[in-house]
Amino acid sequence: MSNPNKYKISTEKLKKVCNIEEELHFCQTSKDVEILQGVIGQDRAVKSMEFGLSMNAPGYNIFVLGPQGTGKSTYTQSVVSKAAEKGPIPNDWCYINNFSEWDKPLAISLPPGKGKEFQKDMDKLISNLTIYIPKQFEGSTFLQQKDTLIQKTNEKMNVILRNIEKLALDSGFGIQQSGQRVLLIPLKGERLITSEEYQQLSVDEREAIDNKRGKIAKEIDEKIRDVQISQKIAEEQYMDLEEQTARNAAEPLINQLKEKYADISEILNYLDKVLKDVAENHSIFRNARSVINEEFATEPQDDGENSDEEENLFDSKLLESKDSKNPFTRYKVNLFVNNENAKGAPVVVESNPYYYNLFGKIEYKSHMMTTMTDFTMIKSGALQRANGGYLILQAKDLLMDPYAWDFLKKTLKYRQALVENIGEQSRFVPTVTLKPEPIPLNVKVILVGSFLYYRFLSADEDFKKLFKVNVDFDVEMDRTNENIQHYVSFIGSMCQQENLKHLNCAAMSKVIEFGSRLADDQNKLSTKFNVVSEILYEASALADSDNSEFVDAQHVAGAIKNKKYRSNMIEEKMQQQIVQKKVFIDIEGAVVGQVNGLSVMSASGYSFGLPSRITARTYSGREGIINIERETEMSGNIHSKGVLTLNGYLGGKFAQEKQLGLTAQVTFEQLYGGVEGDSASSAELYAILSSLAEVPIKQSMAVTGSVNQMGEIQPIGGVNEKIEGFFDICSLNGLTGDQGVIIPESNVTNLMLKDEVIDAVNEGRFHIYSVKKIEEGLELLTGIHAGEPDKFGEYPKDSIFYLANQKINELNKILKTAEA
Repeated sequence: MSNPNKYKISTEKLKKVCNIEEELHFCQTSKDVEILQGVIGQDRAVKSMEFGLSMNAPGYNIFVLGPQGTGKSTYTQSVVSKAAEKGPIPNDWCYINNFSEWDKPLAISLPPGKGKEFQKDMDKLISNLTIYIPKQFEGSTFLQQKDTLIQKTNEKMNVILRNIEKLALDSGFGIQQSGQRVLLIPLKGERLITSEEYQQLSVDEREAIDNKRGKIAKEIDEKIRDVQISQKIAEEQYMDLEEQTARNAAEPLINQLKEKYADISEILNYLDKVLKDVAENHSIFRNARSVINEEFATEPQDDGENSDEEENLFDSKLLESKDSKNPFTRYKVNLFVNNENAKGAPVVVESNPYYYNLFGKIEYKSHMMTTMTDFTMIKSGALQRANGGYLILQAKDLLMDPYAWDFLKKTLKYRQALVENIGEQSRFVPTVTLKPEPIPLNVKVILVGSFLYYRFLSADEDFKKLFKVNVDFDVEMDRTNENIQHYVSFIGSMCQQENLKHLNCAAMSKVIEFGSRLADDQNKLSTKFNVVSEILYEASALADSDNSEFVDAQHVAGAIKNKKYRSNMIEEKMQQQIVQKKVFIDIEGAVVGQVNGLSVMSASGYSFGLPSRITARTYSGREGIINIERETEMSGNIHSKGVLTLNGYLGGKFAQEKQLGLTAQVTFEQLYGGVEGDSASSAELYAILSSLAEVPIKQSMAVTGSVNQMGEIQPIGGVNEKIEGFFDICSLNGLTGDQGVIIPESNVTNLMLKDEVIDAVNEGRFHIYSVKKIEEGLELLTGIHAGEPDKFGEYPKDSIFYLANQKINELNKILKTAEA
């Protein structure tokens, strides 16, 4: 065969080392750089966020998506807070009593800080009314008007009564009152006759008396009706007098408030209704002390006089009373949203977005085996507090509540914030509830989540109408000099903010190399800053234990090693299984139809590579390639596709002028958990061709790479883990200098291998090769040319393809004989 060294990857390409003089020339330590402003490596996300925040049209809410650890949540809160500082402070919102329909409280909007002021003003009004209304009723004006009314009424009734007596006397009757009845008794002289005397009268006399009595009784009844009318008129006049007296006491106080809030028509209308209601319900103010004292079980003063201290205590009890039966509740103000201390537009980050936390609720209080509520028990949610600003939610947490997402959609669609308890409209037994007036909503909702939640939510037809802006965070950025400076700025900012030891240039170069390793690309840097931050924390702790002034390269390397050690127990146990020959992996010798494939496994967020033995057996038949994993339903769709692709390659190579009378059975030995991905398809093809040609494959080599129908080796993922996984197995058994790994040439730029591998390659104890085509891999694995067909389509003798073609011809003959 040709020289295999032409496929070797030079050590310079196994890792892109950070050149301190070229890439870190701008600083000596992380202490020398400017503090990082904003987020780095996310230009697309930054521009999308700026656009989303600048759009005030309906539906331009924002979905921030990206993998965990890219800093999307921190960035979102930071940039939204800065945008909110420049925004206007939204108004306060209050709920007040609806005197026309008590179950439909009214919402009013006031300038920031005025809501609390209005609440205090109404509380003070209630306190003043409990003082001034009773005093008004105790004043001389009311008492004089009351006495005058009583006197006039009594005089009028006395006149009517005297007329009744005169009418009875003129007709020969006296008056005797029995309960509510007026009895007419005949007179004998000047006295009332007795019943015995009346019975002694003749029938005619009694009949004459009765007729006369009946006629007089009708006239007296009319007079009595006049008395009743006079009483009713007097009662109405007295009620009017009381209402007017209460109005006289309340009106000056309420007029003061009307002057103060003259520019808010809703409050002026409300205060007019308050005045009317106070006048009609003046008794609650006249009895205020007994109501409150009864509620708080206080005892009156013995001397009958109230000290200033007692007055203050009474006022505080009056305002603190939370009983839904408190008659003064009707005049209170529910400060629903208070923006008194806001510095700009509100930014609400709701970490627990279940229904009531988001949309508010109507609270209830138990009383005498029933539940009661009123407008003061309406509580705001995050959505109402964020009105006029921004609401930030985690998509994962939002979807945990079965009601939250649907109600959020409805709220954003109609742009109204409605407070409604879950299920109250579908109760079988009606209960007392409220229907508060909805509040106009102007809020920008920002959902933060991964691609998984974005895919789930985007299946909802309303999602794209309501969340028109995607802010997509990438997991990597280009490894340019500018981005390296940003990376160092991040390191410096992290050290300063978290009080960590700063890094010298050698340490920073290791962090940059670690960033490229996380990105699996020599020309990229990872933006998973949560992982980078963990290394900075741990490296600082190691430097602190060494009493070092700065974090050095050895501390960063130690932090990376320790992080791996805490996570790789499963990897080590599986390696021990291979070393102890409980899992069969050969790293020496050569075997027909057997190759070492490489795969990546993950456990608790830690990924590692392991070799797997792939074997193939070929024999006559028409089944083509049989994937044992597929037949046993242990193969994923991508892996099954990769195996089926091999049929196309074999058909193109060997069945242009004949049938492919072949059955090839392929499997991953000792694999019981299923397999997915097509990165082993080239290894499977090597095993099949080895079995057909009966040429052994070097077991000191391991292979990764997918293959297409044209035999081209395609790139795969996890190349660093796969190489290091096979290297570790070889190291545990002892490196011989023959061992190595074959990878796709297109994966060379992904190499960021650990120093142990690079050192072994440098010393010639381990080798890494890259190939473009299946033929190149065959030559490396077998030491024999794959073979190129001549103009007659014949392969050179003793080449892999010649031997494989001969075997296929033999299998076809056997098959034809059997079929004949």
